[in-house]
Amino acid sequence: MVIVDAALEKREAEGDPIRVGMIGAGYMGRGIALQFLTPLVGLRLVAIANRTLSQAQRAYHEAGIDDVKVVERASQLEEAIRLNRHSITDDPAVLCEAGNIDAIIEATGEIEFGASVALQGIQSGKHVILMNAELDATLGPILKVYADRAGVVITNTDGDEPGVAMNLVRFVKTIGYKPVLTGNLKGMIDPYRTPDTQREFATKHNQKPRLITSFADGTKLSMEATVLANATGFKVGRRGMYGHRCGHVKDTLKLFRPEMFENGGLVDYVLGAEPHTGAFVLVHDEHPVKRQYMSYFKMGEGPLYMFYTPYHLPHLQIATTVARAVLFRDPTVAPLGRPMCDVLTAAKRDLKAGDRLDGIGGFACYGVIDTAEVCERDRLLPMGLSHGCSLKRDIRKDEVLSYDDVELPTNRLSDKLRDEQNRHFGFC
Repeated sequence: MVIVDAALEKREAEGDPIRVGMIGAGYMGRGIALQFLTPLVGLRLVAIANRTLSQAQRAYHEAGIDDVKVVERASQLEEAIRLNRHSITDDPAVLCEAGNIDAIIEATGEIEFGASVALQGIQSGKHVILMNAELDATLGPILKVYADRAGVVITNTDGDEPGVAMNLVRFVKTIGYKPVLTGNLKGMIDPYRTPDTQREFATKHNQKPRLITSFADGTKLSMEATVLANATGFKVGRRGMYGHRCGHVKDTLKLFRPEMFENGGLVDYVLGAEPHTGAFVLVHDEHPVKRQYMSYFKMGEGPLYMFYTPYHLPHLQIATTVARAVLFRDPTVAPLGRPMCDVLTAAKRDLKAGDRLDGIGGFACYGVIDTAEVCERDRLLPMGLSHGCSLKRDIRKDEVLSYDDVELPTNRLSDKLRDEQNRHFGFC
């Protein structure tokens, strides 16, 4: 992947940088804008769409750009790009339709709105980069089908844990080792955390309480693990993963045994382990001479070996994902095909018939990963589709919800895409 820098330098020298539009100007979107406008060689963030225009303008302002043009049509944006002006709009379709934008970054973190944006981008011939594990975990496989048909790339991003882990998976394959387990590092999980319990931490870090809640209650972890499972073909060893607590990520060499991978690779995580951030991969090799070399290089006695990256920097590393997609049509993280895992919905507390679920990072439910086969067999409600559903019956704390337990909101694109995904991959 080091080749990316030379390719971007070439585009810069030729006066033909990759032109990127971003949809979403929240905390992470503003970080992406700051990074792109540093500036980066061979890349330009030419436009930002956000439902609140002032937030799009704020993203540019914090990056030192105050001369921005408000546009309402694709033709206006195209002209602004030709004049090297930065633009903002409250209509994401303007970015998707502009002919001189190469790639769209979807950074809203929302599923229904994000699905619409991703489809518009794909159908307009744009490469789509998802800073949105929730959307990818819920609808990534069918969006990948649409992208393949359109001849464009859809990918999750380097810098988030699935991308960091996937880079490691590809690396170990290139040096002749078989990856058998991959995942990320997690500091804590408490499935009963709510926006109220996380409000103080969120305020301290200029974040939204619901987002921080999705981290703390394990939902985001399950979403990211599902994205990684669908990209590697791996599954989970059990519902919710093993999630061993240990002192250092290398301790996983003692916690897993080779026979655990006889039916295929696994996605998982470690809890509380140094270096406290990043991603890891376990590989397996029984070759006696190779084991001697690995011992000499202080990688252990085998047959399991650990590789890890001690950081993940989402808004810093996304530039590499954009360049790989546009220049090499190489997705950082994308589904292989049929879904391998899914994120089911479980109750954080006792719920009553008639209650309306408040979705990811809310007060009502948390998400847990399991295999796609189990979720479809038992008609389990995907956490990504839970928002706005009304309960038909009382639900006990920690009980898993099925489609039979809820009334879905009407006429949602995400439900239609999910039905299409199930049919396409033979789940119904």
